[in-house]
Amino acid sequence: MAKTKSVGATKLGRDSRPKYLGIKISDGQSVKSGMIIIRQRGAKFLAGKNVGCGKDYTLFALKPGIVRFKTKRKRKFDGLQRITKVISVEAS
Repeated sequence: MAKTKSVGATKLGRDSRPKYLGIKISDGQSVKSGMIIIRQRGAKFLAGKNVGCGKDYTLFALKPGIVRFKTKRKRKFDGLQRITKVISVEAS
């Protein structure tokens, strides 16, 4: 049996970096073209008029204007419905 503790790599310090997800611009605020509105994992919010969707589902403004949030019923291909949140930018 060993008298001293074995010296090895520590098991601490493996915390991942924060991803900074969430809503960046609220309803009624003005945006410029290219500004990020929402960073998300998966399509929780859908892109509406004048809003683009990136490959990591980031929603961003395509034109300058005012951000509007609304809910909408969306029918899936199998006939089921769900209520979705749609983000659009009204040109000002």
